Amino acid sequence: MYLDQATREQLQQWQEELAAKHESFKSSGLNLNLTRGKPSASQLSLANALDGALEGNYISDDGTDTRNYGGLVGLPKMRALAAEILGVEADDVLVGGNSSLTLMYFTILFAWQFGLNGKGSAWSDEGVVKFLCPVPGYDRHFSICEEFGIEMINVPMDENGPDMALVETLVAEDSAIKGIWCVPKYSNPTGCVYSEDTVERLAKLGNMAADNFRVFYDNAYAVHDLSDDAPNLPNIMAYCRQHGTENSVLQFASTSKVTFAGAGVAFLASSANNLKIITQHLGVASIGPDKVNQLRHLNVIPDLAGLKSHMKKHAELLRPRFACVIQHLCEHFAESDLGDWNSPEGGYFISFDTRPGLADEVVKLSAEAGVKLTPAGATFPYGKDPENKNIRIAPSFPTVDEIDKAMAIFCNSVKLASVRQKLAA
Repeated sequence: MYLDQATREQLQQWQEELAAKHESFKSSGLNLNLTRGKPSASQLSLANALDGALEGNYISDDGTDTRNYGGLVGLPKMRALAAEILGVEADDVLVGGNSSLTLMYFTILFAWQFGLNGKGSAWSDEGVVKFLCPVPGYDRHFSICEEFGIEMINVPMDENGPDMALVETLVAEDSAIKGIWCVPKYSNPTGCVYSEDTVERLAKLGNMAADNFRVFYDNAYAVHDLSDDAPNLPNIMAYCRQHGTENSVLQFASTSKVTFAGAGVAFLASSANNLKIITQHLGVASIGPDKVNQLRHLNVIPDLAGLKSHMKKHAELLRPRFACVIQHLCEHFAESDLGDWNSPEGGYFISFDTRPGLADEVVKLSAEAGVKLTPAGATFPYGKDPENKNIRIAPSFPTVDEIDKAMAIFCNSVKLASVRQKLAA
């Protein structure tokens, strides 16, 4: 179906056929949800061994009684495991509660209120504060910025990551820019993996930006590969050490999509200077994280080899879900001018671009037929997609059968919205 080559008679015929199909879907009474990247119940069950894993032994290898107060930076063995995941030293890691998003929020809060370079470096003392936001991106990052009144600047993405030439120009010219959000591996939602050049240039930003600038490096999908030959993410901290910019990068990750989404373990990795400031303020809010949860995680996933084995089980559950989405998109749109999409090698999302101006209509039509999608614009700051074309598809939670039904509706909605737009032109 190539709309730009179709006659008006063909378009009218397609509209009638697609509208009839849409009404048929509406009468089916379906209620399917592709909105958020939640693990399925079967994925969560892979970690059921956490329940009772300690068998009454709450003492860690280093002798810590995990039931008691203290240990603000986390158990040594958990710090070591996080260090292997993120490519840093164990001393560079702080182990938090169950949510890396919470660690990101607190880090922004500390930078805003107190500064990460000590006295006189608080962002709130500087008037306008800006952040660079690679788009399409993660809506919760944008929500944090909105919470603090931080102005967001869109930066386009391609298969290598953010447009680094633009990033470098903006950072060098505007000292009000205090940070950039990054999801470097299987970026949410495009699924791209940052290239070697992109990672090194991000590491070098500390040499051209304001002293209190930080790269917020949300490595949420560091171990979420769909195959054994998945791409590797270059080590940003190795480049930071090479260029003397260790203070400029803050890495975040968690086990939220590894074990239990609501009861995982979160990590923050950075320089000694950054961790000193962050723990100073975090220590006022907390007497220590949930070390019992850290210890039970270590009993179930004791090392990197155990983690990789565990994640292969996740991949086995996710692959058919992703394959179902891609199959529908290929069957319906490979020979068309109706949309573009990515085929990620890991992560939790598939990004689909409609023809400009149609994302909100596709989301609306899909909802009418029983399929909930992430709101159009959610992958952009302030919920405003300038071209109104990006839609994030999250296939992890539904069953393959539900995805199959949902994608049939989605594809019909894309076609119907596209034909109607062309007829109205």
